[in-house]
Amino acid sequence: MRKLALALMLAGSPAVATEMTIEVAGGTSGTITIDLFEDVAPKHVDRITTLAEQGAYDGIVFHRVIDGFMAQTGDVEFGKLGGDMGMAGRGGSDLPDLPAEFSDRPFERGVVGMARSQSPNSANSQFFIMFAPGDFLNGQYTVVGKVTDGMDVVDAIKRGEGPNGAVIGEPDRMAKVTVSR
Repeated sequence: MRKLALALMLAGSPAVATEMTIEVAGGTSGTITIDLFEDVAPKHVDRITTLAEQGAYDGIVFHRVIDGFMAQTGDVEFGKLGGDMGMAGRGGSDLPDLPAEFSDRPFERGVVGMARSQSPNSANSQFFIMFAPGDFLNGQYTVVGKVTDGMDVVDAIKRGEGPNGAVIGEPDRMAKVTVSR
């Protein structure tokens, strides 16, 4: 009877995302698997999960890619392939910005963080994947997950140019983003 009660209780609990899968297309193709840290940044993970389930991330480009640093994507407002790539990186979703959920998780190779403007409480839909450690980001940006498979795909994403890493020509994109609950 206790096992049945526990099973019913767990079945009635809200599901949380544990894994995000990104199918990358363009000059680079492959799959990136990310373990989402809902225990570290529950509001940010919920946002990513919601946008992925809505299909908002499908077709969104990696608009800012800096060799030796990170690859940024997730601008669901201006980052759709075929749109004005000059605006990519300036938008977000229709949902409100999120309060920071800083943690003691370090920005290591493969860590996924939420992009934001100058305000710590301005993250919305954009995120980035680290190519290398970035200790200077620790405690300044919200860590939301870590790549568990497909770092070779991340490493192959088309690099941008200049200090801001703007991708020239056709950027790689997230063809399809899914989450498992």
